Amino acid sequence: MKLELRKISKLALCTLCLSLGLGSYALASNSSVSSESSNYLTSANYIAFESSKPKEEENDKLINNVKVFYNPISEQISVTFKLAKVNNITIKVMDALGNEVLNLHNASLDAGMQSLSFDTQNKLADGFYFVRVSGGSETIVKRISIRN
Repeated sequence: MKLELRKISKLALCTLCLSLGLGSYALASNSSVSSESSNYLTSANYIAFESSKPKEEENDKLINNVKVFYNPISEQISVTFKLAKVNNITIKVMDALGNEVLNLHNASLDAGMQSLSFDTQNKLADGFYFVRVSGGSETIVKRISIRN
């Protein structure tokens, strides 16, 4: 009898925990909860999560999703990014000390996805460099490796 009582109490405790967990999950995902499990819920038993808005912050940026490929680079640098509005964009290759080594682009670009390619044959020695994409008050820097 003592053994069965122990099993029943564990089963009851597990059922209670499960119903609380499912009820909290349902409330967090704005789903409906059965009346049986909602009886156990109070406002202190769950935490409401506010949705974060990283997409909204991304929309505030002028330059998004900058990608420089292929890395390591041997003959050509390809730069892709999304531009939120028409703006003057500069793309430069910098050395490890921050000195400008090569000016790739300095002109106005239209809004939307941009895909630019630049020839680097014999213009850069082997080593590590940084590609700096600037527009307005924003600057994005990506590290690249050059192998000839």
